[in-house]
Amino acid sequence: MLSKLLDHGHDVRRLTLPKSAMPLHCMAISAGYEQRRNEVYSWDGLQRGTAPFLVVQHTLVGEGRLDFAGVDHRLVPGQTMVLSMPHAHRYWLEGGGHWEYFWMVLNGREALRLARELIDARGPVVSLPEAVIDRMAGACLTLIERADVTPGEASAAAYTAMAALHDGVFGANLVPEVGLPTALARVVAHIEANLALPLQVERLAAIAEMSRGHFVRQFGAAVGVAPSDFVLERRLERIERLLLATDMSVVAIAKATGFADGNYLGKAFRRKRGLAPLEFRAAGRLAAGT
Repeated sequence: MLSKLLDHGHDVRRLTLPKSAMPLHCMAISAGYEQRRNEVYSWDGLQRGTAPFLVVQHTLVGEGRLDFAGVDHRLVPGQTMVLSMPHAHRYWLEGGGHWEYFWMVLNGREALRLARELIDARGPVVSLPEAVIDRMAGACLTLIERADVTPGEASAAAYTAMAALHDGVFGANLVPEVGLPTALARVVAHIEANLALPLQVERLAAIAEMSRGHFVRQFGAAVGVAPSDFVLERRLERIERLLLATDMSVVAIAKATGFADGNYLGKAFRRKRGLAPLEFRAAGRLAAGT
């Protein structure tokens, strides 16, 4: 489908769809295949209104730039940018540069939910398998090529793009970790999917269908750390990503990662990482900018 999109050529379409009596929660607003060459091209994520929406943009040729909450990214061929609005970011073409890409603008609560999960997990820029890019290109082609597209068809194309992104980012995590017994792989998958929820050892043992003592011994032998230490480390890794890739407050991050409050998160983070959360954010963004 990517080759068909390239054959179709540069094109932009802003959809004008009849208002539906039954809202669809993943919807395309516009789509395009464009190139920018030696021109002024810059978008500020805080200057695009207050209604939430998201942009999915895949680089084919040349290079764009993205400043995402103070972290600089180079958008080179093969990379896909996922951004939700409003947010503190800016993406642009540098003077004398060339950037060719296809893109889709989507809205709806399900599209935004998936985008937030993708950004939380991997940040705003991802490298995806060719098959995933091909699926996104097919969705884009449908939106710009099909005459009189219906709301259902526009929503289906938007879902296709977001489902492809989901598979590209999370697909590998759908397979249990190599070497883990099925019961423990089930526990690890539950932990990864529920970091915001209580994850007491008793609950994890029940998921593994083991007694508490037997579960702790089996988990430690297979994974190398105690269950509670594993949960804490996974939460700290998620906190690091949220600190660097978003402008979320420490209180909001605490809620998203299973901590009782921001103070508890701050103490645990400093104990394990040697910095307060906001010190880590500042240091990470400074390093990314050098």
